[in-house]
Amino acid sequence: MRDLMKDEAALDRLAHAPGDHPRIPARKTGVLIVNLGTPNGTDYWNMRRYLKEFLSDQRVIEAPKWLWQPILNLVILTTRPQKSGEAYASIWNREKDESPLRTITRAQTEKVAARLHAAYGDQVIVDFCMRYGDPSTPSKIQELQEKGCDRIVFFPLYPQYSATTTATANDQAFRALMKMRWQPALRTVAAYNDHPLYAEALAQSVERAYAAMDRRPDVLVASYHGLPKDYLDKGDPYHCACHKTTRLLRERLGWEKGEVLTTFQSRFGPKQWLQPYTVEHVAELAKAGKKHIAIMAPGFSADCVETLEEINEEIKEAFEEAGGERFDYIPCLNDDEAHIDMMEAILKVELSGWVA
Repeated sequence: MRDLMKDEAALDRLAHAPGDHPRIPARKTGVLIVNLGTPNGTDYWNMRRYLKEFLSDQRVIEAPKWLWQPILNLVILTTRPQKSGEAYASIWNREKDESPLRTITRAQTEKVAARLHAAYGDQVIVDFCMRYGDPSTPSKIQELQEKGCDRIVFFPLYPQYSATTTATANDQAFRALMKMRWQPALRTVAAYNDHPLYAEALAQSVERAYAAMDRRPDVLVASYHGLPKDYLDKGDPYHCACHKTTRLLRERLGWEKGEVLTTFQSRFGPKQWLQPYTVEHVAELAKAGKKHIAIMAPGFSADCVETLEEINEEIKEAFEEAGGERFDYIPCLNDDEAHIDMMEAILKVELSGWVA
């Protein structure tokens, strides 16, 4: 009956339109899942193109353009693409010739699409995009609009809000709308670090990992992507959101204070960043007698170069060089069913009033 009513509405529009009227597709609602981004390859030019877009974003690097752009173009982009390309090459999905982030985000999207199709039929179209690189945010918003989506739920997959992540993703979406003659309505999904199903999904991943180990680690380290400290001083709430995530996870697990620690990784440049720094803190733990640690990355919705290469290689090496004996990495939530449960629950709230 619902499909018949939609068909009749489409026929009614066509019946009242002149013969040369542009084709108008049947009305739909879009869901666009967005993650940080990925280069298209590990070679110098693909990496340079990706890093230039990322590091030119003034939400990410707040230095004045006149100061930052010469440093970026004349220094950083001459050397960093090769180093970053080597890191990506070590974790690259050779079968699909793409980064794990793109592979995982696609898998998440497909599972969410199946859930929402079961609930709403073909009223909802689900797709994904990246803030940097491909598929780009503007191209996917345009594509959804051309498929008849006059309303779009825009879902940045950043659990903890920061101007450097959630805000810049939303900025890019609204910039895309500025260039469109027929704009779809847009709802942006808020950060979800305190959503109960997020804490539940994290806790389940820890419980599964611990159950598979022959002995319990001395401590669990929750490592989040770092942020310059002056961003916190300017009012960015990210630091507090990370600590709240750790606390909610610990409470859900029923553990004591000190059994789960919060640290920050991926420091870049000479500024002071949020502390403690993961790479230094795991070495301190090893020297203090914590010879077996587990580490997870609750700020990342999908495994990527910062988790698969930085945590599982660089940070692991720092721990072992300081005397650590066993280092267990707990993967990101990725397309785990508990994570998809959370995404589905959030999207059903956001879709309310737009789809029946």
